[in-house]
Amino acid sequence: MVRSGNSSVDSSSASHRRTPSRTVTLGHIQPQAPSYRTVYCNDRDSNMPVRFKGNSISTTKYNVFTFLPKGLFEQFRRIANIYFLGISCLSMTPISPVSPITNVAPLSMVLLVSLIKEAFEDWKRFQNDMSINNTTVEILQDQQWVPIPWRKLQVGDIVKIKQDAFFPADILFLSSTNPDGICYVETANLDGETNLKIRKALERTWDYLVPEKAAEFKGEIQCEQPNNSLYTFTGNLVVQKQTLPLSPDQLLLRGCSLRNTEYIVGAVVFTGHETKVMMNAMNAPSKRSTLEKKLDKLIITIFCVLITMCLIGAIGCSIVTDREDLYLGLQKSDWEYRNRLAIGFFTFFTLITLFSSIIPISLYVSIEMIKFIQSTQFINRDLNMYHAETNTPASARTSNLNEELGQVEYIFSDKTGTLTRNLMEFFKCSIGGISYGCGVTEIERGIAQRNGLKVHEEERSTGAIREKGFNFDDPRLMRGAWRNEPNPDLCKELFRCLAICHTVLPEGDESPEKIVYQAASPDEAALVTAAKNFGFFFYRRTPTMVYVRESHVEKMGKIQDVTYEILNVLEFNSTRKRQSVVCRYPDGRLVLYCKGADNVIFERLADGMDDVRKVTREHLEHFGSSGLRTLCLAYRDLDPETYNSWNEKFIQAKSALRDREKKLDEVAELIEKDLTLIGSTAIEDKLQEGVPNCIETLSRAGIKIWVLTGDKMETAINIAYACNLINNDMKQFIISSETDAIREAEERGEQVEIARVIKEEVKNELRKSLEEAQLYMHTVAGPKLALVIDGKCLMYALDPSLRVTLLSLSLNCTSVVCCRVSPLQKAQVTSLVRKGAKKITLSIGDGANDVSMIQAAHVGIGISGMEGMQAVMASDFAIAQFRFLTDLLLVHGRWSYLRICKVVMYFFYKNLTFTLTQFWFTFRTGFSGQRFYDDWFQSLYNVFFTALPVIVLGLFEKDVSASLSKRYPELYREGIRDSFFKWRVVAVWAASAVYQSLVCYLFVTTSSFGAINSSGKIFGLWDVSTLVFTCLVIAVNVRILLMSNSITRWHYITVGGSILAWLVFAFIYCGITTPRDRNENVYFVIYVLMSTFYFYFTLVLVPVVSLLGDFVFQGVERWFFPYDYQIVQEIHRHESDASKADHLEIENELTPQEARSYAISQLPRELSKHTGFAFDSPGYESFFASQLGVYAPQKAWDVARRASMRSRPKVPKKK
Repeated sequence: MVRSGNSSVDSSSASHRRTPSRTVTLGHIQPQAPSYRTVYCNDRDSNMPVRFKGNSISTTKYNVFTFLPKGLFEQFRRIANIYFLGISCLSMTPISPVSPITNVAPLSMVLLVSLIKEAFEDWKRFQNDMSINNTTVEILQDQQWVPIPWRKLQVGDIVKIKQDAFFPADILFLSSTNPDGICYVETANLDGETNLKIRKALERTWDYLVPEKAAEFKGEIQCEQPNNSLYTFTGNLVVQKQTLPLSPDQLLLRGCSLRNTEYIVGAVVFTGHETKVMMNAMNAPSKRSTLEKKLDKLIITIFCVLITMCLIGAIGCSIVTDREDLYLGLQKSDWEYRNRLAIGFFTFFTLITLFSSIIPISLYVSIEMIKFIQSTQFINRDLNMYHAETNTPASARTSNLNEELGQVEYIFSDKTGTLTRNLMEFFKCSIGGISYGCGVTEIERGIAQRNGLKVHEEERSTGAIREKGFNFDDPRLMRGAWRNEPNPDLCKELFRCLAICHTVLPEGDESPEKIVYQAASPDEAALVTAAKNFGFFFYRRTPTMVYVRESHVEKMGKIQDVTYEILNVLEFNSTRKRQSVVCRYPDGRLVLYCKGADNVIFERLADGMDDVRKVTREHLEHFGSSGLRTLCLAYRDLDPETYNSWNEKFIQAKSALRDREKKLDEVAELIEKDLTLIGSTAIEDKLQEGVPNCIETLSRAGIKIWVLTGDKMETAINIAYACNLINNDMKQFIISSETDAIREAEERGEQVEIARVIKEEVKNELRKSLEEAQLYMHTVAGPKLALVIDGKCLMYALDPSLRVTLLSLSLNCTSVVCCRVSPLQKAQVTSLVRKGAKKITLSIGDGANDVSMIQAAHVGIGISGMEGMQAVMASDFAIAQFRFLTDLLLVHGRWSYLRICKVVMYFFYKNLTFTLTQFWFTFRTGFSGQRFYDDWFQSLYNVFFTALPVIVLGLFEKDVSASLSKRYPELYREGIRDSFFKWRVVAVWAASAVYQSLVCYLFVTTSSFGAINSSGKIFGLWDVSTLVFTCLVIAVNVRILLMSNSITRWHYITVGGSILAWLVFAFIYCGITTPRDRNENVYFVIYVLMSTFYFYFTLVLVPVVSLLGDFVFQGVERWFFPYDYQIVQEIHRHESDASKADHLEIENELTPQEARSYAISQLPRELSKHTGFAFDSPGYESFFASQLGVYAPQKAWDVARRASMRSRPKVPKKK
């Protein structure tokens, strides 16, 4: 039972308390409901019984005790490692013909290398954790600020955070040195956005700033349990029996930093792993490449071949072994003396250990090494994918998917910021049914070009203003001329709506020229900049006031500062698609300003606005067809009674602990109605450089591109036209919810009826379009097809009953455009093609709304652009511009796919060739399991004598140069068809292995019958096997040169080095003997062999004959059945490889500034797979920069990476 002492909380709040898991009688703890937590501020004793988590964080995978068991468990999740563990165990039994070292040594080496890598990575994580946990923060103890390490911070502590410091935990904001209890926060660590956010303390707690006053604070926080939602927080603060609602505005999250504020005081709410950022810090879903999955199937096939070989040997042994043969010396007690079944059974396992090398143990390690070097040295350092303007190189955030880039068939792209620049400019507007704004957009130029028309550029008027975010030209509105328009009052309302209804923060001097707007999105900044240029200059904000300098309102030329009181803000979210503010004018007038998507605003207009609505809709369609992004603006005058009764409901909803968001949306609906339409705005978002050419090139490569955007259908279609995604020659299927039948149903307003009508319409349209598409597909020269569908129709088309029809239609189309789609729908469409069509997909986006789509595809690409870093953090590869996809896919993707395929095939071939020589030998030994090779030969064949050339092949193999890869994008189709990893290719390599093993084995064994050494003795088993092994090592290594399209000095070094390594090893190994090894078999063998002419003759003849088959096959294939790349090689065979020159030329063309930027971008840095602050490693960039003599200026994200560093004295920057 819990006894409450002198409780300071009224009984109404008792229902929100959480019951501790055990009975306590300490202090004034009360039972707490399980879904909420109660925190007692400034009172550690009261918080003690609940046992909140500490603030120490750990991001390591292992500790001292778990490293070995957990590390080994990770390694043995690979099927090949389990196989070799089994073989190693078998080789320790009496039935094994080979020494345990043969299998244990390679396995141990592979495991050791992998474990050292894991340990090294974890040690770096541990060091990083320690530097974070030992950072100091000041907390309140005995009426003074005392510094303590972050790890000792507890829930309920009162902390002081200084300017530019990072928040050590999730903190309730109590007071600030800024007036009106506000502070500015940078959230770059959470979402990559460097613009500042405003946070506001409750007025009741503003006084708790100095330690003496803060010590008096004894509040009680009742709030939600720890969760990973970064943008929501519900709770109440109970101070002296007064309950105050808390919102995300009062919560300062761990990992964010304090800006433009001397210091703040707050109370700790969530600590350590319960903070929101830590609960978000999870790895992106683990992705395996399609080729890797196929590799598993190949290894299972090889295993089946092994079983077959062993069965043949076991059956053969049981038939051949005659128990009556006295020379075998069988005793009654020997296992061989039992029945034939027992003989076969034991022989089977003997042969498994003997043939175990058929599965290559070093395959996975080699492939990992090759992929890692491909990522870090080739993709990350490619100057063709370096963006000098933003100093951003390409970044491979994982090396698992390199070859997947060479097989992509479908690309799903976001529009804004991915195809376009996300640099918004206010371009046109419509006020009271009149359209304003001259000028021609890029899209309009593109449309005119397609139609063969010439675009005449209108000269800009003399008073036109051009600045970042504003590219509007119309003398009717500029410099106060709007006063002479037919609707000056509506013009005034539009400008005020732009200046008041937003969440923008002004920074810098309060003058129009020097002010900088910190906005959550470029659209917001463009609208506020437009208001400034129209004469309504927003220059200051407090939590309750907006200050606007208005020009020409009362009379031309008059400027006055007006203060608007912000009473309520109804925030924008993806379901509401609108934002509203309720403000009070200085004269007491109450106005609601609302801006949002056209369909949302039109639904909420007052009666009698049909004419304006109709004209504005036409303007919107015209703006949309010009590729502009549109918003509608409206207002409503409120009387005090209506407002006061609504405000009571709003406060109740804001204080609700359950379903607060839902209740706030419901309350907003009550006031956002009967609106008066002011007009609309149109913002231009220009296309990125090189997008149309890139899309055309990718289309020629056989890649189908889908655009998934939240924009209106007209805008999306016109962007698609401008990008060369759709053209007039295509047959377009448009499935839209803007049909008469759907409009009629929506006007009737019955939700069930609307759903039924839309589903029926979508079903009929899909079926009709699919029939038409199939008709076109059967014609010889039918047009290409394109599908355009909007979000509302897509919602019903993704229904299980219609999904197959949608997929069938989509797969027949060259281009698909989905507009008005939500982030979830983007992911659903991607999954539909990935799982339904079993095609390899790639998603590319730049914003937080693209994360689910990026993670749903086989390969996710983030554009490091204007919308923060969330897309990049969730991606597998990051690039700065859409056009870099050409190099990433057609060059690096193709090469990686070709290289990995060749590496896998070569591994399969060399191991099969080696094992088959042993297999042919079993026929001569009566299937007894006698080993052909020495144990050490078998152990080191994979690890040393054939290991390096294949890695060089995987790194430097190139069928055609980078420039030719882009000049002939059709070459990419070989990857889509998976031409280099078909079972037919596997069969060819298997045939080659069979042929070469027979040549090596039969030539040597047959000819050696009559061969004698210098002392006149005939060759024994170990002489023959060593000679066969030598021929095999030479043939297998030289085969690399035969299969390479481009041979470098590294090929010669590694091939020659591997053969030389074998000969050196043989000299040393055959020259020594110790009493306790099995080496006596091959003692002096190589010296005996090298004393005969036969050895040298065989060494030349056998590899030549064994490789002759491959040479002839490759010649016939190239002449009569060439691959596409071989045709291109023949066309350009007299041209030198220009790829190196390309890189050098680009390097030389860089300006000194660009060269320095590139040098900085290539500095070593700590890469993190995680997205949270706690996981970000300290930035070592400046250290490496100083070492290399490069000056590296700090960037917001560099500062963010240094979050974990202890505070150091600032070093003045060099001029």
